[in-house]
Amino acid sequence: MNLNQVTLPALDVAASVAFYRGMGFVQIVDSPHYARFECPAGDATFSVHEIHGTQAPTGVVVYFECERLDQRVAALEASGYEFSTRPTDQRWLWREARLIDPSGNVLCLYHAGANRRHPPWRTAAP
Repeated sequence: MNLNQVTLPALDVAASVAFYRGMGFVQIVDSPHYARFECPAGDATFSVHEIHGTQAPTGVVVYFECERLDQRVAALEASGYEFSTRPTDQRWLWREARLIDPSGNVLCLYHAGANRRHPPWRTAAP
């Protein structure tokens, strides 16, 4: 299996589209209640789908890997994006920065390199 995409709830699809396009994602589907994007690198996609009313925080975090995390965060900040957490080295050997989209979805921009799939504590395959 391979992960196809993740769909995020959107209180305002137009605001979400502007937010994600501004981050550099490529919009490939456009409708009044739904939009899909390709990531600038790789072949992953994700989408936003309109919901009505507010939604309680789900605890879900969507991760987007960036080869040059600090430079990417600086460029986004220069464009007006606000990060809740600046790039920080984590004990699990990733460097992460977090921000929140217009609908309250938590995004983590990170760089992990080989540690993403092959951390020192990786379990042996069955």
